[in-house]
Amino acid sequence: MSQVSATPATTVEIPSIPLAEIAPWALFVGLLAVLALFFVSAEQGAFSLLSGTAVHEWVHDGRHLLGFPCH
Repeated sequence: MSQVSATPATTVEIPSIPLAEIAPWALFVGLLAVLALFFVSAEQGAFSLLSGTAVHEWVHDGRHLLGFPCH
């Protein structure tokens, strides 16, 4: 009969990522996402923080792509 030699199992250590290092970046990215969503969904539609129609024209196709009505 043949013998099967057992090799020792290798352990893999999963690095821990401290939440204190990720939290500021997660907050920053979240705020940017909310700001982008505001400009695509509501700026110069229901609300207007900036005068003129430039922002509306820049995000017009994205607004329709995401299902927000604008006209």
